[in-house]
Amino acid sequence: MAQQDAEQRVAGIVLAGGRSRRMGRDKAALEWEGEPMLARVVRVVGERCQPVLVVANEESAAYRSMFGTGGPEAQWVTDEAPGTGPLGGLAVGLARAAEAGAEWAFVCATDMPLISVDLVDELMRGVTPSNQVVIATDAQRDHPMAGVYRTDVAGTLGRLTDGGERRMLAALDLLTTHRVAVSNPEWLTNVNAPEDLHRLHV
Repeated sequence: MAQQDAEQRVAGIVLAGGRSRRMGRDKAALEWEGEPMLARVVRVVGERCQPVLVVANEESAAYRSMFGTGGPEAQWVTDEAPGTGPLGGLAVGLARAAEAGAEWAFVCATDMPLISVDLVDELMRGVTPSNQVVIATDAQRDHPMAGVYRTDVAGTLGRLTDGGERRMLAALDLLTTHRVAVSNPEWLTNVNAPEDLHRLHV
């Protein structure tokens, strides 16, 4: 598959349904360089992907703090079943992206403030007709929440969550997955706790 053709059919999915327990406050609304972190991530993803879908059920901190407040220019997907974790969010996001006509979707988390459009480009270059998932990897681990997924795997992932599975890595075990060692591992940085935020600003 040519990169240009793949890019024309790529949606963006930002998983924002977490409870931010380690941070102690809503990560989506944390200010990063003058804008809420979720708004920054949506803006960057939107430079390569359309539509951009923010998956966060109505009970999530992200939805309560940012929906209807002039937050990110994105479509909110709120039918994630509570308690299904990011895997459940991924399944409903992919289903909505498929409904929008996208063959592929770039997936990331709301707490990745160093994300770049170059990450999307590098992952899309790994797309082939036989792959179902292309994820970023670095020297430490795989990053299933920094990847591109075929939207037609939504049903498969939904059945996983219906069976009680919650681990994102379970999706990689089930699907045909290609791993890409990205050129800048900083793109994959997650902000999970106050010390992470402090470290990035030092």
